[in-house]
Amino acid sequence: MKIIADTGRCVGAGQCVLTDPDLFDQSEDDGTVIVLNAEPEGEEAEENARTAVHICPGQALSLA
Repeated sequence: MKIIADTGRCVGAGQCVLTDPDLFDQSEDDGTVIVLNAEPEGEEAEENARTAVHICPGQALSLA
């Protein structure tokens, strides 16, 4: 699994960071998503990545 972020679509809501701060952060400049770990390992991290993709209001996250 790989997390892909489209910062052009990101609205800076921070829902991904709230879902898993070990996987996501936000830019200090504009609040857009920063993927800290693009290839999460373990069942919990993978589930959190799926949740973040699902709840992202800008649909800026996807999984490959």
